[in-house]
Amino acid sequence: MAAQWIKPSTRPDPIEDLVSGVDRYNPSNVSILEDYLYHQIRSEEYDLLANLAILKLYQFNPDLHNPDVVINILLKALAASPLPDFNLCISILDERTTPSSLDEPDPLPTTLPLLKVLQNLLYRCRFPAFWQTYNSEEFETLRDNYTVEVAGFENSIRQVAIRAVKATFTHITSQRLGSYLNLEGDALTAYVKQLAWAVDSATGNIVVPPNPDNQIEATVVQEQIKLPQLTKVISHAVKA
Repeated sequence: MAAQWIKPSTRPDPIEDLVSGVDRYNPSNVSILEDYLYHQIRSEEYDLLANLAILKLYQFNPDLHNPDVVINILLKALAASPLPDFNLCISILDERTTPSSLDEPDPLPTTLPLLKVLQNLLYRCRFPAFWQTYNSEEFETLRDNYTVEVAGFENSIRQVAIRAVKATFTHITSQRLGSYLNLEGDALTAYVKQLAWAVDSATGNIVVPPNPDNQIEATVVQEQIKLPQLTKVISHAVKA
């Protein structure tokens, strides 16, 4: 997991050379990294370190700041929950200086609070509330202008929910799982089939495959403490 986080298998060699060396802070390379970000958006790939390099370049060079790029970076980081990717990006943004040379109003001040709301709901595993909020009228601009351009965005959010379900449940009702995934009927059935999860014929509940997180195993811890060791502890306690 850590290796994939540091160097995704999909990262091209030229990008690897760029983000691993001092050239990551060269302003002339920002367009290369931005093009790579849009490749991630189109291909459902994700490279946090390359995206953080863009934000650092914006921090050091405010005149390069592109709010649309920032929003797309945050959307990609959102789907990495519960990893700290989103907060890492925010920590850099909090120190940035908003340039006054933008041709159009900066959409980030109005969009960033919306993204923080979504991230908070995901982090707390409040998936039904996430979908209700995301599909609300207040978030229509975010959907129409940004997430519609991110290939597989909603499915990437469903993967966040699936990771939580796999770590928590051994069985789950179709209704509950559907509320977590914002799916119902044939769409939910097809998604469960894609996961290769079975359905309990007796209860109709969906069976979550066993994994180290959802299996309870008793662990016996045996302490090897000898009498001379206890004697030393007691003698020190008496002296104190």
